[in-house]
Amino acid sequence: MALATLLFICASLVLGLVISTLATNQLQSTQMTIFILLPSILLSGFMFPYEGMPETAQYIAEALPATHFIRLIRGVVLRDVAVVDMTFDMIWLIGFTIIGLMVAALRFKKTLD
Repeated sequence: MALATLLFICASLVLGLVISTLATNQLQSTQMTIFILLPSILLSGFMFPYEGMPETAQYIAEALPATHFIRLIRGVVLRDVAVVDMTFDMIWLIGFTIIGLMVAALRFKKTLD
């Protein structure tokens, strides 16, 4: 459970880094965060069942880290799933973190305004 939480925190921090490289000011970054956060909560399977969503919404949900975190936590807490059975979601969160770090590093510009 601690490993799943650590992976989700890293993925969420990287998402914040990417948003901060896209935004020009704090207000814009706050609006972008809300634009990402609301679909993340609604499509993760936390509020509504993932299987009951339309196929398009499921594709969008697969791109968000919260969906994979919810699966990991449910697997650990509710079903006592072995770590081997949860490798896809763990690898996805690790991949999201690495790709997000690369994107943020490439977009970062050091300026004094």
